[in-house]
Amino acid sequence: MPNYIASLPRLGLNSLSRAREAGSRDRRRLAAIMFTDMVGYTALGQRNESLSLALVEEQRKLIRPILSRHSGKEIKTMGDAFLVEFPSALDAVRCAYDIQRATREFNISLPDEKRIHLRVGVHLGDVVESRGDISGDAVNVASRIESLAEDGGVCVTCQVYDHIQNKFELKLASLGVKPLKNVSMPIEVYRMVMPWEEEKAIPSALLDRRRIAVLPFTNISPDPADEYFADGMTEELISTMSRISGMKVIARTSIMGYKGGHKKVDEVARELGVGTVLEGSVRKAGNRIRITVQLIDSETSEHMWAESYDRELEDVFAVQSDISKTVAEALKVRLLPIEKERVEKVPTKNVQAYELYLKGLETAPWFEAGYPKENIERSRDYFERAVQLDPYFALAYAGLEDCYMHDYRYRAFDERAPKAENAAHKALEIDPDLAEAHIALGDALWHRYDFQGCEKEWKRAIELKPNSALAHEYYGAGLCMIFGKFEEAETELRKARELDPLSSSIRSWFQSLLYNSHQYDRALEEIAEEMKLHDSPGLHNALAGIYLVKGDYDNALIESEKAMATVSPDDRPFFISTLACIYAKTGRKEEAVKILNDLEELCKQRHYATYYDAFAPVYYCLGDYDGLFRTIQNAYDEHSGDFLFSLIDPLYDSLRTDPRFIALLKRVGLQK
Repeated sequence: MPNYIASLPRLGLNSLSRAREAGSRDRRRLAAIMFTDMVGYTALGQRNESLSLALVEEQRKLIRPILSRHSGKEIKTMGDAFLVEFPSALDAVRCAYDIQRATREFNISLPDEKRIHLRVGVHLGDVVESRGDISGDAVNVASRIESLAEDGGVCVTCQVYDHIQNKFELKLASLGVKPLKNVSMPIEVYRMVMPWEEEKAIPSALLDRRRIAVLPFTNISPDPADEYFADGMTEELISTMSRISGMKVIARTSIMGYKGGHKKVDEVARELGVGTVLEGSVRKAGNRIRITVQLIDSETSEHMWAESYDRELEDVFAVQSDISKTVAEALKVRLLPIEKERVEKVPTKNVQAYELYLKGLETAPWFEAGYPKENIERSRDYFERAVQLDPYFALAYAGLEDCYMHDYRYRAFDERAPKAENAAHKALEIDPDLAEAHIALGDALWHRYDFQGCEKEWKRAIELKPNSALAHEYYGAGLCMIFGKFEEAETELRKARELDPLSSSIRSWFQSLLYNSHQYDRALEEIAEEMKLHDSPGLHNALAGIYLVKGDYDNALIESEKAMATVSPDDRPFFISTLACIYAKTGRKEEAVKILNDLEELCKQRHYATYYDAFAPVYYCLGDYDGLFRTIQNAYDEHSGDFLFSLIDPLYDSLRTDPRFIALLKRVGLQK
């Protein structure tokens, strides 16, 4: 050691630096590597060099902030290409998605010749670092698979896929094993299925067999009135199979639109993006049931499994359990012991109580149905009769909570909240592992502004039932959004939409998320895409609200008037509120004040707690902030659900420094 130290001065500074560099030249490590490239850049450079250089500069301005957000280390740029290193595969893949999303938004308002077209490749492997640069097979592979991506697409290797599966919210579809230039062994490559591709038909080869749709069972009973039983079987099978984490089961609200069997299996499969379909029929006669099921591969339309069950009515749960386990086995999904236990659990031994529960589900206050008063009362009656017959029927208590809590348009909070919470607590006393009960209790606690409590309940529901679109929807839209955790909210809502792709409620929340996070152009694009599928007053009112905040009052008025043309009486206050705001902003204040007076009178005539949120924005647009805060306070006192979302509404951005606004945020618990 002394001889080595003594030798250092003789090396000199430059020699010592070279020695250190030589020692670090062979440093190897595992890294996630991203390679990006502009599509058609070479050809563009030959046609219009100045434009190609300008687009490269725009690309760099666009991409570099995104790299920073995802801990990406820019190694170098090579003309139009980026070479970037990440600490994890998940960081790299999320960054790749954000780059393509940002590029798409950048391109929306530009002519074709000024748009940026990117391809991205991501690989995970060993790299060799030398003098700030990296090399090795990982870099070579990333550059090779990038060329396999389509315009606006992302390709990843199987090494990346293995590290991020079940952690990344978007689907990764296999392109098969690909030979790559200067790479000794072929590698399986996956493409990222972008959210904006959802409306396109997915090639059958990309459909995941473990993503399954349980189509509405056909009622072939002698009595047409037994239709509820066939629908109930569909609902309960979806619910039972959703407890199995290895499968993705499409939710009820996306399924029931296919009732009647008017579409072929392969058509349904492509619309829902499923690789497997379960269909069947139910015949109920007295105390006997006959259930026939077929499991179909949506790519080949071949039957993978079929079975008929002739049983007594009380054996229906054993049939549901057997179907769920057999489907899992056919799809090569391993059931965890705890999942097997949950699938086999019998919710009630009272057949009459179960039938009442199924009838209650038919008219339960699902968001899709708009929960009219008569539906709520009918479902509540069925659920109450069910728990009278079986006081230990946890699912029926969870259904009761839903009815009590969603009665908010017709009853005051103090009339319904105790009943709702008691029903949810009763369900959990009976079955602490019932996901529906945790969702129900979280819902009740959310309206009490007990956000810590509802977060605990909704996260537990997701653990117990990872395929619950409702749990992801509630957690993402109800909790993450109001706390401004917009990225997490988007992740949860994407999971919900993957499980319930046709849900108008989830689509509406997603549009609301984009609006509340000031992503107005994305929100407008989402609504435009939905309008290609169907038109509705709600979509026009949402457009009007976005244009209002953007200050585009002409388009806001056009969309508001379209919304008002066909709106239902119950929703009319919210729609006319938007119109009043536009009037106030465009100098038609007398008309706005008249609407405001009408809304206040309506709220006095009958209990509509949420209507406070309808006329609060009108006060704001009229510049009457005292009236605004008085109204918001009333909404707070009534525990209005919509009130919480008004606290993050971009419309009120100018008030965020107002002491009254800050005090309200603190009082609710959204700010310390």
